[in-house]
Formats: sequence, C-alpha cells, structure tokens
Amino acid sequence: MSRVITADGVGTQRQRLRRTIAESLRRLMAKRELDDEARDLAALIVFSLREIDEGIEQTTAAWEKRDYYIKADRFRQEWLWVAPAADGLEKILRQGAWEQLPAALAGLLTHFSDITVNRMVRTENLWQGCYQRLLESPRGGGAGVQR
Repeated sequence: MSRVITADGVGTQRQRLRRTIAESLRRLMAKRELDDEARDLAALIVFSLREIDEGIEQTTAAWEKRDYYIKADRFRQEWLWVAPAADGLEKILRQGAWEQLPAALAGLLTHFSDITVNRMVRTENLWQGCYQRLLESPRGGGAGVQR
C-alpha cells in the first residue's frame, strides 16, 4: 500500500478560516453603517487571511519533501492573492480609510463565492476586540484568530 500525503490539519484549518471569512463578509455586506462590529469583522478577516497565508507554506513544504514540486508551485499560484489582500485590508484599517473598505471587501467576495453560508455559526466572541488587537500588533503581523 502506498503512502498518502495529507496536510489534513493545515487544509482543515484553511477551510475553517475560509468559512470564517465568508461569514464575516456576509455580515459586513448586510451592514448599513460602519460601526465597531464592522471594524472587528474586517480585522478578523485580516487575521484569517494571514493564517491562511502561513498555512500555504506548510502545505507546499510537505509536498516538496516528496518531490511534488509542480503540485506545490500550482498551489502557491492559486493562493498568491492572499498576502496582498491581507496587506491591503490591513492598510485600510490602520489608516482609517473607511471609504476604501467596501471595494476591498467586494474584491474578496470572488475568492469565497464557492462557500455557501446557509446559517451563521461563528459567534461574536470570535471577532470582538479584533480591531484593537490589529492596531496593537506589529505591522504585517497578527495575533491570530482566537478559537
């Protein structure tokens, strides 16, 4: 029997983070005004994108150990948009450029359109205080998504 290579932990985590982002985007699109919850949700998206980006290298490193270089390169190409999206959204939040936020969020929608959100399962505890944590964290870094 041949060995099966999986990055199950990282892949599962990536899917959870994608679901978190999809739910956050849905909540944000339903808002009529920018309030504290909207800022927290946007910061949660930044943290989630950063974690997805970190997981990409873990996944590809496992494949490269087994000489699956082409697969690893294709995977990296597929997720190349994550770091710039996180950087752009973080810049908007740190500078308080709120007029740019809707366009940045709309740009993310295409990457999460495959996730169907029939019911919101993430609770407020997940995003409460994320905006403040983002402002207190070093630029480009992140405290991660609380679970």
